[in-house]
Amino acid sequence: MTRTDRAVGAVVGSAVGDALGAPFEFGLPGTFSGRFPASGAGGEMCGGGGWEAGEATDDTQMALHVGESLLERGGLDLPDIFARFQRWAAAEPKDLGLQTEDVLTNGEPWDRAAAAHFAVNRYAAGNGALMRATTSAVYFAGRGRRATMDAARRIAALTHGDPAAWEGTALFHELLRVALEGDDPLAALPEALAQVDPDRRERYAVVLGPHWHPGEATEFNGAVWPCLGSAVWALRTTSSYEDAVRAAVDLGGDTDTVAAVTGGLAGAVHGPGAIPSRWTEPLHVPLPGAGGRVLRAPGLAQLARRLVRGGVKP
Repeated sequence: MTRTDRAVGAVVGSAVGDALGAPFEFGLPGTFSGRFPASGAGGEMCGGGGWEAGEATDDTQMALHVGESLLERGGLDLPDIFARFQRWAAAEPKDLGLQTEDVLTNGEPWDRAAAAHFAVNRYAAGNGALMRATTSAVYFAGRGRRATMDAARRIAALTHGDPAAWEGTALFHELLRVALEGDDPLAALPEALAQVDPDRRERYAVVLGPHWHPGEATEFNGAVWPCLGSAVWALRTTSSYEDAVRAAVDLGGDTDTVAAVTGGLAGAVHGPGAIPSRWTEPLHVPLPGAGGRVLRAPGLAQLARRLVRGGVKP
């Protein structure tokens, strides 16, 4: 499998996980497997909870706005990404996290909005930056570990003032970079953790440990630590894309985001051919704030290929 194949697997795989998990958001653990007990039986891309079957949420919508900014601006243009987010929020997407909404609408400029939110609320370690990171991870992967982790932190900081969110997004960028090279992201965890801010390293080391289980989480998986930890757990304890994403959704809670993060990693590891066609065929991503466009799986695959080409450092 080539790097480009794996990138397609990551971008499409993340969107599929998002759409698969959306109808089960805030449900109890085991709800998904209770309804769909047999892997491969079909019908899982069912819709519900206000979502059409195969419809991706804000997780993928924001990821695509990031990816298109990187391509159209020829690199990282933080004010442009923030402006795209603001247009998207103003277009009234179906789902918009409370923290992200406040940051995008509090009237502060792009480089102060997240910090202003954090100064008042003192909590900004949600998974809202992690959920949208697959496209940027693909774009920066060809530039090496330092560049990809630094870019992750800077993009995360647009909406999340807590450095914990920056570090979780940076870890995801690095794990996906390793997977795109065809190497084992789980084996790369110790080196990746060594790059994390020492004040936050121990907490990530716990949730990314080889014996950690999501049932041991001390926070709801809408927080960045258990969200990333759950995605890594799902990858570690399964041997296929389908089983990894099923395991992620079956955890309950913030199912769309946990499955989107899992799907990005599992898609890169197992490749696009491992993603069931019964899940990709109904997949569609509305893009509020971008002229009413809707991307489907072939469009996502094309975007992934462009991100690989555009992200390679001259």
